[in-house]
Amino acid sequence: MLDQARELVRAELAESQPRRFSHLQGACRRAEAAAPLFSAEDGRLLVVTALVHDVGYCDSARETGFHPLDGARFLAERGYPARLCDLVAHHSCARLEADLRGLGSELSQWTDERSELRDALWWADMTTSPDGEVVTFKERVAEIQARYGPEDLVSRFIRAAGPELRGAVERTETRLAGLR
Repeated sequence: MLDQARELVRAELAESQPRRFSHLQGACRRAEAAAPLFSAEDGRLLVVTALVHDVGYCDSARETGFHPLDGARFLAERGYPARLCDLVAHHSCARLEADLRGLGSELSQWTDERSELRDALWWADMTTSPDGEVVTFKERVAEIQARYGPEDLVSRFIRAAGPELRGAVERTETRLAGLR
């Protein structure tokens, strides 16, 4: 499944959105670092999900304009496992942004598993810059707010989601520290 996901992301984003493509590759590397926290199967799922979590930004997936929902639908249509699609739909506290966009009921059709694996996915996303570099959670949030501007819906969402996102990052970093 990883090779299939790599090809999908390359085909859909490498040329049209190279910065997003870099972010996904960086998030995938972060997920690889966290994979030993899980069973082999869940570790592979984490890595693949990190690689495709933003595929909803690609032109082929765009339906609602809300990338977690669009990405989950896009992946489900291509036969990806339901759990992976659920994780994509709910990545990085998407339910709060879905509510702001009036898409909460549509997102609720996907299961939010609220697990350590979900936390690790959020950590991978929220500690990877748009260019695929490792950043702190604080740096990532500041970059998002600077990119969108203080009054944009995404900036309002990231402020509201901050405590939940920070919690996922901190829980994952605590677990990773136990590996050393």
